[in-house]
Amino acid sequence: MKIFVAGLPYDLDDAELTEIFEKFGAITSAKVAIDKETGKSKGFAFVDMPNRDEAKDAIESLNDMSLGKKPLVVKEAEERTGPSAGGFRKPPAAGGFNRDNRSGPPRDSRGGTGDYNRDRDR
Repeated sequence: MKIFVAGLPYDLDDAELTEIFEKFGAITSAKVAIDKETGKSKGFAFVDMPNRDEAKDAIESLNDMSLGKKPLVVKEAEERTGPSAGGFRKPPAAGGFNRDNRSGPPRDSRGGTGDYNRDRDR
């Protein structure tokens, strides 16, 4: 069973997370989420436990437990669906045409610049 853990102290690492959960049974993996740019913890993690009963015991025992300044949120992880569910992510476009960032004066809904021209309709 995959378990989601939030409210972790930012200095907690994978080994310490494993120590906390292995008191309840076998651990397949324990990974603290790390920000790719800063290399620092995001304050949440995922733990995999192969035995469902042991995982449920860990969830019941650790949820709302204080570990540092905040109480932990420990629950069964939910499967992500939709376009943000992992997999390949397209890199941001580099250069090229951006229709929302055109140069020149702003246009109104009729394609004009919003300036009044009294001779226009004569």
